[in-house]
Amino acid sequence: MSHYIDAIVIPVPRDNLDTYKRMSTEWGNACLRHVALYYSDAVSDDVQPGKVTSFPQAVQLKDNEVVALAWIVYRNKEDRDRISKEVMEDPQLKEQMDPAKMPFDGKRMFWGGFETIVGLSAGQ
Repeated sequence: MSHYIDAIVIPVPRDNLDTYKRMSTEWGNACLRHVALYYSDAVSDDVQPGKVTSFPQAVQLKDNEVVALAWIVYRNKEDRDRISKEVMEDPQLKEQMDPAKMPFDGKRMFWGGFETIVGLSAGQ
């Protein structure tokens, strides 16, 4: 079964991890309220600079930061487009949309949408 996935990569200052976790939880709950299939967020504990590129290089990671990787799974791209629009307009997230209140540097964040080509899980 094919799904559509958004992936988001964010440099997060270690001092802001608690705030970031709360924000991510609220964001994830909003995605699920608007019928995304799955939301997850993780922080790096083993990412190394590469010779050409890497997670640390892609976000210009600073010594006091970790890389966060969030992903959202949708049934298809149409659902993703609809849900993303609804989440961006969700009144419960209005305060989080203020760039001045984000617990990370949004200018170094990047994201993209992906259509799955292989999807495996235990028990299949």
